[in-house]
Amino acid sequence: MTIRAIIVDDEELARRGLRGLAEQATDVEIVAECGNGREAIEAIRAKVPDLVFLDIQMPGGGFEVIEALGVAEMPQVIFVTAYDQYALKAFEVNALDYLLKPIDESRFKQALERARTVLSRTRASDLGQRLSQMLAELSRPTATSCAGTEPIDRIPIKTRGRVVVLRVADIDWVEADGDYVTLHVGSKTWLLRETIAAAETRLAPVGFVRIHRSTLVNTDRVREMRPLSKGEFAIILADGTELKLSRNYRNAIARVAGSGL
Repeated sequence: MTIRAIIVDDEELARRGLRGLAEQATDVEIVAECGNGREAIEAIRAKVPDLVFLDIQMPGGGFEVIEALGVAEMPQVIFVTAYDQYALKAFEVNALDYLLKPIDESRFKQALERARTVLSRTRASDLGQRLSQMLAELSRPTATSCAGTEPIDRIPIKTRGRVVVLRVADIDWVEADGDYVTLHVGSKTWLLRETIAAAETRLAPVGFVRIHRSTLVNTDRVREMRPLSKGEFAIILADGTELKLSRNYRNAIARVAGSGL
């Protein structure tokens, strides 16, 4: 994780000192340096940094910058000043930390580590939200796919902070699990937040048949059918998996048999 930072201080010597400390860290990139509040506002809007080292006492100083941009739009802030009477106010505007000049190297590292922790947590949260949004968009059936004119061939699965994209043709069978379904792909299983009815709507156009109230099967995976009692059948898949075709779904027999048995 690279931390994109801006240094804001009206003293060139102070900026140079902060830059030197920041450059000792391999994960910090200084994307701009500013000598007053106006420059800081422009740079923050243009560069959208993760972190700002912000001097309080300067022309158009720290609090004015925050007031102009708004707390909600401000990146994370570490205040820098030669005076400690602003400490309380600094934390009232949610500053990450507060460094007194001259800045001690160990104290700087401590503040930077705090920034790493907060930014890492924020990015993880943002990533989760983006993945959820992307998954929702990718998973939403289109009108054409429901009508069968444009069958789906991929299904995205969110798992452990990442998205795995499954080829529909690789799915052997689908099992209901409440408001979820379990997709069986060889020896692996994947959980998808979708009802069995919704899964049937999406997968029927690409060769999946409902053989039980809780089961869909990929007809390309069916190897044989064995009659059971009371009008039921055992469906044997290519890998030996045995599923039951319920008599309530006997109208699926023709579609299953039409898969090449």
